[in-house]
Amino acid sequence: MDAAATPSAARERILDAASTAFYRRGIGAVGVDAVVAEAGVAKATLYRHFTSKDELIVAFLRRRDARWRGWLRDAVERLAPAPGDRPLAVFDALGEWFASDDFRGCAFINAAAEIADPGHPARAAVEDHKRLLAEYLDEVLRQAGAADHAADAGALLLLVEGAIVSALIEQDAAPATRAREAAARILRTPTPASKEQT
Repeated sequence: MDAAATPSAARERILDAASTAFYRRGIGAVGVDAVVAEAGVAKATLYRHFTSKDELIVAFLRRRDARWRGWLRDAVERLAPAPGDRPLAVFDALGEWFASDDFRGCAFINAAAEIADPGHPARAAVEDHKRLLAEYLDEVLRQAGAADHAADAGALLLLVEGAIVSALIEQDAAPATRAREAAARILRTPTPASKEQT
């Protein structure tokens, strides 16, 4: 790999520090000075890599999206080697995440709640995450043989997001189980069109 394409160690330290702080304490509660202190770099170094806090927020969300979706895919495949079992394994994976010590909800739901301005660049990163997660759920359902995978993906996305918010509020992994049970009911209930065909 060419040196220009390799992310600098300082940039990664800044992103690591910002990612941890933004997720644990909230985007609004963490200033640039706190990120600089945690990363062990000069403020000028931060601004050399990120022209503003907004740019740093977007970079945090983009990296979080790629890593979190990669984690979800790996966890689902580990928990359910057979494609037919993967739609419900999504909720088993969420249950593991909810039970972890560092769970503090969804970084994207949290960002959307904190950043009210629809024109803020972070909102596009939030919307992209939601779209990509929906696409992943659709892929899992299609591979499992779901006849109405697009509609089912939308329903599962609502269950995923609801389970995450409930787990944060309740400080418990139980919402993953409840969402899994609801997903199982959705996936075995024929759509009205299917009923008419039988």
